Amino acid sequence: MYPEHITKPCEEQLTTAGFKALKSATDVSAVLSEKEGTTLLVFNSVCGCAAANARPAVLASIQHGKHPSNLITVFAGVDTEAVAKAREFIFPFPPSSPSIGLFKDGKLVHFIERHMIEGRPAKMIADNLVAAYEEFC
Repeated sequence: MYPEHITKPCEEQLTTAGFKALKSATDVSAVLSEKEGTTLLVFNSVCGCAAANARPAVLASIQHGKHPSNLITVFAGVDTEAVAKAREFIFPFPPSSPSIGLFKDGKLVHFIERHMIEGRPAKMIADNLVAAYEEFC
């Protein structure tokens, strides 16, 4: 478990932009089991690629006119129960943090794994997300 003084600013970067931080398995199930609408799930992390690439990309992507109606996040290494439940919804992808999933009508339709985030510019990741929003939202 990471200290709160390190993780809180990372989480607030997303929550101040409209993301809801989910803390329990029940909360995750309630949102990701919805059979209507679109949801963006961010597996947040304290690592450098989350700070330099994933969070900035996600924040830039939701500035686009069309984006998911539900914005949620779970924090790896902090929200253990919520992360474990969220990972059930991204099968068959292996656990990785950070990572980003787009759900439509309760189904995972687009997923960006950590290896697709590391070393990639935030703009490239944001563009990838915007293309997914155009297709699925």
